[in-house]
Amino acid sequence: MFSMVQHKVALKQGRIGVISDTHGLMRPEALAALHGCELIIHAGDIGKSEVLDSLNRIALVLAIRGNNDRDPWATAMADFLDLQVNGVNLQVIHNVHEIEDDPTEDKITVVISGHSHKPSVVKRDGILFVNPGSAGPRRFKLPVSVGLIDLAENPLRAAIIELKI
Repeated sequence: MFSMVQHKVALKQGRIGVISDTHGLMRPEALAALHGCELIIHAGDIGKSEVLDSLNRIALVLAIRGNNDRDPWATAMADFLDLQVNGVNLQVIHNVHEIEDDPTEDKITVVISGHSHKPSVVKRDGILFVNPGSAGPRRFKLPVSVGLIDLAENPLRAAIIELKI
């Protein structure tokens, strides 16, 4: 059984930073890449509450619990979020393969996930799927990365930023 939280957020410029799978490591390169965002979404596997503290110094942070976030500080966190940001419906879930409802039926425009550590931006059935990859410890030969979503663009855009570490 998943726990869900709903939020409505209004941003002036519509710039959202997306990060996932930090596993307790908050890289200065990730903080620099997210600087200037109005909202930061962490898609789980945070690792330590201090990661969220660091991100909160930049912007408002909304975060979900990932499969590795089982320590007491994470127990009150939701498993997924339904957000409306500047009128755009976003859904945040750690593992995209665990989506239970059809996002097209819920009028979701963007699905944000993590878990795989593989960064990607893919549009399918009119929905933008964004996985920022992992900003934490490097896994295999995958890049270390974060994502940006620009709601001010029409159509909205998302990009992956590979961190130079």
